[in-house]
Amino acid sequence: MKKYVFGVDIGGTTIKMGLFDMNANVLEKWEIPSVTANGGERILPDVAESIQEKLEKMQIDTEEVAGVGIGAPGPIDAKGTVYKTANLGWDTVFNIPEEFKKHLDLPVMAGNDANVAALGEMWQGGGKGYKDLVVVTLGTGVGGGIICNGQMVTGANGSGGEIGHIHVEDNETDECGCHNIGCLEQYSSATGIVRLARKRLEEDDAASVLRDRELSAKAVFDAVKFGDKVAIEVAERFGRYLGKGLAIIAGVVNPEVFVIGGGVSKAGEVLFEYIRPYYMQYAFRGCRDAKFALATLGNDAGIFGAAKLILDTCR
Repeated sequence: MKKYVFGVDIGGTTIKMGLFDMNANVLEKWEIPSVTANGGERILPDVAESIQEKLEKMQIDTEEVAGVGIGAPGPIDAKGTVYKTANLGWDTVFNIPEEFKKHLDLPVMAGNDANVAALGEMWQGGGKGYKDLVVVTLGTGVGGGIICNGQMVTGANGSGGEIGHIHVEDNETDECGCHNIGCLEQYSSATGIVRLARKRLEEDDAASVLRDRELSAKAVFDAVKFGDKVAIEVAERFGRYLGKGLAIIAGVVNPEVFVIGGGVSKAGEVLFEYIRPYYMQYAFRGCRDAKFALATLGNDAGIFGAAKLILDTCR
C-alpha cells in the first residue's frame, strides 16, 4: 500500500523537498544546495541521494512510496522533457523522469516550476476550491501557471503559461530580458515597478516620499498606503498593464480566479484596487466575473504542486 509521496522544487540556488502522506500532510521539509557546475550534472543525483537518505532515516520502504514529483525552471513538456534551462546549467534536451530513475527507481513526474506551483496553489493554497485558475507570480520577473479543469497547461514544448512575456506596450524602446520589447514583465514585476517609479520621478519635481528612500516595489506600495500621490500614479500604471495582461489571458482560458503571488503580493489586497478596474475595462464581458485572491503557500507552493503531480496518478 502506498503511504508517501515526495515533492521536489528545483531552484537555481536551493532545492526544496517535502515528504507528504497521501492526505496532503507535510511530514518533513528540507533543502539542499543546487550544484549547477558542470552543466548541472549533480542536481538529479543529489536529489535522489537526499531522498534515499530520508527513506533510510525514517525507515520507509520504497514500496510504500507512490513517487517523486519534480518542478524545475525552463520549458518542460507533459512527458517531463526539459528543453534546456540556463538557471541550472542544463544545456541539453533530456527527459527528467528517465534520468532520475537512473539514480533512484521510483515513479517520477516533472513539470515547469511555475506551472507546478500553480497546481499547488489550486490544491492547498489561494486557489483551493477552483479548477480553472491562473496563478501570477510577481517577483524579479512575472511568472505564471495556468490550470484548466484541474490540469496544468504546458503547451507543445512546455512554454505554456509564460504570461510575463505577453506584449502589452507598443511604444517601449528598452528590451525585456527575453529580448522582446514591451513585455508585461517590464511593468508588473518587482523590478518593473521600480522602473515605472524611476521614470515617474524623472517626469517632474512633484513631492514624494519615494525621493527620500531606496526604490523598491515594497517602498512604492507602502507609500501608496500612506496616500503618496506619485506612488499612487505608479500603482495606477502598474495596475493598467497587469489588468490589461490578465484580460488578454482571460479571453483565452476564462479562469474562475486569478491568484497573485510572489514578493510583490506581500503588499496585500491593495494590489487588487489597481488591477481590478483595468481588468474590468479590458476584459471580455463573459470573463469579468473572475475573482482575485492572494497566494498562500509562499515558497512551499512548488513542493505541494510537485506532490500533487504524483497523487493525481494514484486516484
